[in-house]
Amino acid sequence: MYQMRNRVRRSMIVTVATVAVLSLAVLPAAGQARAYRAPRTADGKPNLNGVWQALNEAYWDVEGHGTAPGLVPALGAAGAVAPGPAVVEGGPIPYRPAAAAQKKENFDKRLTLDPEVKCYLPGVPRANYMPYPFQIIQTQKYIMMIYTYAGAVRTVYMDDQKEAPADSWMGWSNGRWEGETLVVDTTGFNDKSWFDRAGNFHSDALHVVERYTATSSDHLLYEATIEDSKVFTRPWKMSMPLYRRLEKNAQIMELKCVEFAEELIYGHLRKQPGK
Repeated sequence: MYQMRNRVRRSMIVTVATVAVLSLAVLPAAGQARAYRAPRTADGKPNLNGVWQALNEAYWDVEGHGTAPGLVPALGAAGAVAPGPAVVEGGPIPYRPAAAAQKKENFDKRLTLDPEVKCYLPGVPRANYMPYPFQIIQTQKYIMMIYTYAGAVRTVYMDDQKEAPADSWMGWSNGRWEGETLVVDTTGFNDKSWFDRAGNFHSDALHVVERYTATSSDHLLYEATIEDSKVFTRPWKMSMPLYRRLEKNAQIMELKCVEFAEELIYGHLRKQPGK
């Protein structure tokens, strides 16, 4: 009887141990989240149509930064800089020495030099993380990106791909699909736009490769690799989530701000009395 109880006890121990081992063996497989697969358009590509918006502080500074006062003391706390972590990966932006000095000057004079202050087009990638929504409209041959700020528009050419015919604020974008990811390769920029309100900038040699990947029905992972040999010592990357606007009437409104900037841009041309 005693030996039988021992055999039963040993059998139970072996069974429990086996179950535990098998449970541990399946944990990694169960813990690995399945990659999200977005709904498809008529041509079988991931459907990224919608109104999207970044919810972060990168529009102030793509690098990590603390709280700071606004540029107009009379406004008090209105316009104060909100703190935020870096969206730049792998450390600080790798400026060349002369470019680092230019960035500092841009920051010191940002009230008059920042293209946003003058309602100029935001450029890429800045357009994607300004504090306003933008819309993706997707077809087989073209993908349109329509921005609230300054009426900016981009056309991503999916099949009729060519080099930029001329430099411009928003560049020339050619696109392709890599599985679940929309890859947008943009060149042909002028040297007028900035990356943020902190004076981070580029030259006309800017080359941006963006990746848009749906990670759920209401989120995109946005990644942008920046290359500009005139300004930076190496390519660098930023990344952030983009969020779908879920309001029933989510839409792009117009922020036509040119009239607000006319005095700043053209005031010095006004004829002075007696001249």
